[in-house]
Amino acid sequence: MAGTSSDQRKPHPLFSPYKMGKFNLSHRVVLAPMTRCRALNGIPQPALVEYYTQRATDGGFLITEGTMISPTAAGFPHVPGIYSKEQVEAWKKVVDAVHGKGGVIFCQLWHVGRASHQVYQPGGAAPISSTSKPISKRWRILMPDATHGTYPEPRALATYEIAEVVEHYRQSALNAIEAGFDGIEIHGAHGYLIDQFLKDGINDRTDEYGGSIANRCKFLIQVVQAVVAAIGADRVGVRMSPAIDHLDAMDSDPLNLGLAVVERLNKLQQDVGSKLAYLHVTQPRYTAYGQTEAGRHGSEDEEARLMRTWRRAYWGTFICSGGFTRELGMVAVAQGDADLVSYGRHFISNPDLVTRLELDAPLNRYVRATFYTQDPVVGYTDYPFLSKGNGSKLPLSRL
Repeated sequence: MAGTSSDQRKPHPLFSPYKMGKFNLSHRVVLAPMTRCRALNGIPQPALVEYYTQRATDGGFLITEGTMISPTAAGFPHVPGIYSKEQVEAWKKVVDAVHGKGGVIFCQLWHVGRASHQVYQPGGAAPISSTSKPISKRWRILMPDATHGTYPEPRALATYEIAEVVEHYRQSALNAIEAGFDGIEIHGAHGYLIDQFLKDGINDRTDEYGGSIANRCKFLIQVVQAVVAAIGADRVGVRMSPAIDHLDAMDSDPLNLGLAVVERLNKLQQDVGSKLAYLHVTQPRYTAYGQTEAGRHGSEDEEARLMRTWRRAYWGTFICSGGFTRELGMVAVAQGDADLVSYGRHFISNPDLVTRLELDAPLNRYVRATFYTQDPVVGYTDYPFLSKGNGSKLPLSRL
């Protein structure tokens, strides 16, 4: 019985410390990057300070929502940027508040590519991409007036223009460090710009950035190299989703595409003599390979095989995300399938998610209808914390 008591006091690996490069984390539960549309006119507001502070814990790791690297990067209303001085100054307040609670926070650098609309583009221009093929009508884009529209035909970047986009990532990384962020995550997933170069279901280029897997990986690796040279490998994370078909981002060989990215990241780490902060991979169950009435996306065995293959191949910290429950997260870490687990929707509705998961307490239900509204409180900072011992609720928001 004494042994049982001792085991009960020992935290589960999901709630145990982890050293992510130079960052000492107190647990393995990560705030996943999620678009929330509360940064009015691209500027982080006081509501963002409150939102991230609510979800920060001492030694906890947070990744911001996708953050625009340039004026052409937006595909949602009121998403924040990190390319102007005003944006950098506004982000400082968010970062300082998170650091005040002992948290570690990375800024996710984002360009949506063809997943945009002329209404979001400077001068009403066509969105840029690896291709001139539009996203199919299976998908709809959220417009500024809260209606949903059709994705337009994008403009394929000329070869000579790609270096300028790489520079936008590099400068945005420097801006993020100026704002006080501990590091950045390069969003190379979910059908956005970098993924539009990676996936052979989208990339139909005939230049050095199209065709073979090696060519399709080139843009991502150039971005990683530029950002690493600017701020150091240990401040850089990379996100990929080789098996995700979000926004028509399909590939004929996701297993080997993922391995090709991993191989190149490993070589980069070897060349610079320092590991990246992490590789962040989305589980295939995040979305469908194809449309099925049951909503299933292939077998769990196949999903596990893909993730474990990439995990074993990568030399460094591995974060997994996509539909994780408390139990699935605990199993992933305990079995060595991930070092850290990022949570999205449950973190939206449970600002104290880490505490709730550790205590196995009930979770608040999220309200999907308020995910992308502009209200600074409703569906954003008003989800309740666990009750105090006297039955009263902890404050919902200081705004």
